[in-house]
Amino acid sequence: MLEVKHIRKFYNQGTVNEMCLFEDFSLTVEQGQFVSVVGSNGSGKTSLLNIICGSIPVDSGNIVINGTDISKMPEYKRQRVIGRVYQNPSMGTCPNMTILENMSLADTKGKPFNLRRGTNKKRIDFYRENLQLLGLGLEDKLDVKAGVLSGGQRQAMALLMSTMTPIKFLILDEHTAALDPKTAEVIMELTDRIIKEKKLTALMVTHNLRYAVEYGNRLLMMHQGQAVMDKACEEKQAVKVDDILGKFNEISIECGN
Repeated sequence: MLEVKHIRKFYNQGTVNEMCLFEDFSLTVEQGQFVSVVGSNGSGKTSLLNIICGSIPVDSGNIVINGTDISKMPEYKRQRVIGRVYQNPSMGTCPNMTILENMSLADTKGKPFNLRRGTNKKRIDFYRENLQLLGLGLEDKLDVKAGVLSGGQRQAMALLMSTMTPIKFLILDEHTAALDPKTAEVIMELTDRIIKEKKLTALMVTHNLRYAVEYGNRLLMMHQGQAVMDKACEEKQAVKVDDILGKFNEISIECGN
């Protein structure tokens, strides 16, 4: 379970450009929930992910995962329990390393490296089996550098690599936004399958309202650092794209747009 407790976050505090993004914001994500997060630019979606992952600090408040307060834990240590897939496919893999080397690197996340070979040959069959599940033929390209793969192939690899070691939480930061529509569909289906098979708790920020409606068991809409829509289980299943668009229009009118 993830608990974001009474988060307070200001940007440019003490200057004329001071902006309050979160003021006493709290959120609880239950074990096994797959939460789709939507909202306009500047609503706090990506900042929320960065706060959870430790990429940006908070002024006050706590981040708790399964009862453990990780608020003061550095980002690299949080990565032992949090997997993250970014919008840019190139951020999830090392372009100058082969597929095999990338898989080996992901396989050792959170473990001491010591003086040993970077690639464990005993795990090659394990990597092939995992890559085969992607259905992209990558299991036959272990010696190919990740940098020559397509964006979809790299994003599929990044998704697999982020969940190779036991994690408690998966962060998806608009991970289909840079892909063409056909590839995005493949990555979303793969995402849904991995989350269900590994019984992960996940938080996905997306601008694709159809994905937000079709995937996950909870829907959250952010606006000015607050949750203005929160639907779970049966309520979430009843939500349509037009309902979200209607809420967007309502907010737009309230803001004078």
